[in-house]
Amino acid sequence: MTQTQNSRPSRPGLVPGVLSVLAMLVLWTLASQLTDRPQTLPAPWEVAARILRLASGGELWLNGGMTLFRVAASFALAMAAGMALGLWMGRSRAADHWLNPGLIILLNVPALVVIVLCYIWIGLNETAAILAVALNKIPVVTVMIREGTRALRPDLDDMARVFRMSPLTRLRHIVLPQLAPHIAGAARAGISLIWKIVLVVEFLGRSNGVGFKIHLLFSSFDVEGVLAWALAFVAVMLAIDLFLLRPAERRANRWRQDAA
Repeated sequence: MTQTQNSRPSRPGLVPGVLSVLAMLVLWTLASQLTDRPQTLPAPWEVAARILRLASGGELWLNGGMTLFRVAASFALAMAAGMALGLWMGRSRAADHWLNPGLIILLNVPALVVIVLCYIWIGLNETAAILAVALNKIPVVTVMIREGTRALRPDLDDMARVFRMSPLTRLRHIVLPQLAPHIAGAARAGISLIWKIVLVVEFLGRSNGVGFKIHLLFSSFDVEGVLAWALAFVAVMLAIDLFLLRPAERRANRWRQDAA
């Protein structure tokens, strides 16, 4: 009986998450009612009504769609480049020695500096916006994949050499399955960072998107509008995490449970 119970890891239900969100809404409601100026912190139902008006008018879908496009493009570029660099640095000591100083520098350069430089050097266009976001995320992905590559099992590499696997076959059947948990972790950690940087990119130099709308609302001190745009996109990113990234991470870590 004990072995059967241990072989089935318990999964927390939705109740704790729902209760946590409800508790935050209650605190928000209390804070909004205690403030002297309602425009400083509008109530949750007022923000929800604003979101519905934005959605019914189509403005939310247009600007939210542009932000989502930039998030997806930056995410794909950052993951591809970060995985390639991390795998190379993890497998080659010489590459790690040569590239590590530059990696440390990129990890510590402020995101705002990278964004401004990309706009100055490339121009106020989509290429600069997407590249600026990707450059801020690539070092983080590289570090996570490099550390995962260093932990690869050497006996499986020996087996691949004995069976004379081609580099592509070895990558597909030996390396990537072991790196899957690290890739899933980098993806989940990256998506939350990327969309925040995208908002800054739009705030500074784009003519559409959620960040651009927040910029306009900031000029008029419209707190209700700022919260409406921010929370609407937070809901989208939460849905992506719950229905896409989290299931992918569970599948990637399934081999750990089977091995245990």
